[in-house]
Amino acid sequence: MSKTALITGASSGIGYELAKCFARDGVNLVLVARDETRLAQVAAELRSPSVSVRVVPADLARALAPSEILDATRAANISVDYLVNNAGFGSCGPFAESDLRTDLDMLQVNMVALVHLTRLYLPGMLQRGSGGVLNVASTAAFQPGPLMAIYYATKAFVLSLTEAIAEELQGTGVTATALCPGPTATDFQRRAKNEGIRLMKSKFLMMTARKVAEIGYLAFLEGKVVVIPGLLNKIGAQSVRIGPRSVVRKVSRKMQEG
Repeated sequence: MSKTALITGASSGIGYELAKCFARDGVNLVLVARDETRLAQVAAELRSPSVSVRVVPADLARALAPSEILDATRAANISVDYLVNNAGFGSCGPFAESDLRTDLDMLQVNMVALVHLTRLYLPGMLQRGSGGVLNVASTAAFQPGPLMAIYYATKAFVLSLTEAIAEELQGTGVTATALCPGPTATDFQRRAKNEGIRLMKSKFLMMTARKVAEIGYLAFLEGKVVVIPGLLNKIGAQSVRIGPRSVVRKVSRKMQEG
């Protein structure tokens, strides 16, 4: 029987590339994003005789969006076997000068909607004894991020939550994976307005969305809990665990500066 993956933020970047990975393996898709036109284009590209694709336009900054997505899949009699919480965004600048509405929307999209969707779809996976949740976090999860304070904090939440759920799911046939990419060539930088910072200028760290998605997808299928694509990203994530916190904060800030 065919499996179905629900992917948020599926219109571009890592979400789009993950959708291609699932479709390649014959997994049906439910694609979620704000841009209905772009979603339709992606659906047309990935739909085939062996893969059905349904689009659900939704803005996850709206508190009701996860429940509406569940209603849409139930109305279509779709059981979601794989949930990919990829949607997210960041913003750059001092916390005290940030736009409060943008910050609250970021909390809603990056954390609350992720929790809400996971809580809605995970019980069905457990009942069937199979499936998995893939949460897209970031290497930002491993340290505080001065000048992107809220974004880094949201990703730390995603990593911690995913690891905890993964442990709870041991022996159930259901898995939870946190994909923690470093700098990735997507539209994220434009929206966050941080194209010019040191971190994003590093040619050694920057990876393509396709490569990140491929690594994350294969690790997800293997049931790995934490995945950090790229050797330098792995080294960086581990180094902050042993460095003095005061040094980690200062280095992180330097990387966020222009």
